[in-house]
Amino acid sequence: MSPAEKKHTLLLIEDHHDIADMVCEYLESDGYIMDYAADGITGLHLAVSNDYDAIILDLSLPGMDGIEVLGKLRNEAKRTTPVLIMTARDTLQNKIAGLDTGADDYLVKPFDIRELAARIRSLIRRKQGLLSPEILRVEDLQFDTGTMTVTRGNQKLKLTPIGMQILKILMQASPRVVSRRIIERQIWGDILPDSDTLRSHVYSLRKSVDKPFKLQLLHTIQNSGYSLSRSDEEPDGN
Repeated sequence: MSPAEKKHTLLLIEDHHDIADMVCEYLESDGYIMDYAADGITGLHLAVSNDYDAIILDLSLPGMDGIEVLGKLRNEAKRTTPVLIMTARDTLQNKIAGLDTGADDYLVKPFDIRELAARIRSLIRRKQGLLSPEILRVEDLQFDTGTMTVTRGNQKLKLTPIGMQILKILMQASPRVVSRRIIERQIWGDILPDSDTLRSHVYSLRKSVDKPFKLQLLHTIQNSGYSLSRSDEEPDGN
């Protein structure tokens, strides 16, 4: 079913009016319903007041910076709406900051509008794909994909939507090693991110899953990929 039939609703938070006009016009012609905010405060208000299928967020915004908007959306409003950062800030530090704060994808200006549309479709597909209920367990780590709840021991873990996707892939394969390419393909499809994106998401995931605990479960296998298992288990390649 096409976006025009489903009528997905998107929120664009962007202060550059020419870019906003271009994005809204293209995505509306692609069948989406668009909401728009030109500053961070208005954008955050819309984001927490309405249910969107995805949010497109600029970082350099008047009133409230995009990182602050994203942080409040994730940490205070507890919203898991997929967020694509669209910005001219292209340094690795900026990307890590955005992804660690809870962004699902990162697109650097200038960009091809067709790539933006493809990434939005991918975000929405991933959001829908998370809904099949399943309870996964590795040691004391449990992931209920029906309620989107991750716990380790008696502690509830806070993960980003992409972190949950990576964790689901690794838990389903445990204790096998899953290659970076397989993870990237399963999450981003044919529109692959740059080489730092997966690494940044895994770094953030490891901070939540392993850092507060004695037993390390998430392992980087050099030149192979990642595995989720006890350190004394011998993972097989995948």
